[in-house]
Amino acid sequence: MQLNEILDKLRSLSDPKAVEGMAKFGINPQNTFGVSIPTLRALAKEIGVDHVLAQQLWGSGFHEARILASMVGDPKKVTEAQMESWVHDFDSWDVCDQCCSNLIDKTKFAFEKAVEWSRSDEEFVKRAGFVLMATLAVHEKKAKDEEFLKFLPLIKRESVDKRNFVKKAVNWALRQIGKRNLRLNKAAVETAKEIQKLDSNSAKWIASDALRELSSPAVQKRLQLRK
Repeated sequence: MQLNEILDKLRSLSDPKAVEGMAKFGINPQNTFGVSIPTLRALAKEIGVDHVLAQQLWGSGFHEARILASMVGDPKKVTEAQMESWVHDFDSWDVCDQCCSNLIDKTKFAFEKAVEWSRSDEEFVKRAGFVLMATLAVHEKKAKDEEFLKFLPLIKRESVDKRNFVKKAVNWALRQIGKRNLRLNKAAVETAKEIQKLDSNSAKWIASDALRELSSPAVQKRLQLRK
């Protein structure tokens, strides 16, 4: 498929009511067609892996085209320069999350960028850092615990960030790391208790929400069985 053909298809699937609904959930309505993620996944399957096309889709600037780009891009061909360019284009939480979970967390730079981006002052760049921590905890089955233990001080450091899209990603990262295995669960719970003591409403929310899940009987039972 060619770029123009795909953009025409996305336009044909455009749903103004869906765009209105997306805006209510904090998704940037600019250059947005209102096409669902399942529809984009089906289209990505039809296209297959095409890294050149992925870059063209990203360059179009359209919301769904950028999400589609993350679905058809080749993580082995992603360069650090490309990652830096894309992350600074993030203008919506769903584009950020889809790019991190579909493509960026599969690159050789993922752990490094999680740390680096967590220090950023830019809201969606910082979010990307913590979304990477969360998705790596889910997808990287062979990664050692130490890779995730080094994220916990960063999670504590940024738990005081009041911005909604940041604090939710920090919370997500803490919870996913804590659900990986018993050792990381214990470390994540200890970190959450430390965060809870900070003089910050966002930190207290992050900690209490994480502790509720990580200490729950369901999670503890699942981790015991996994051991």
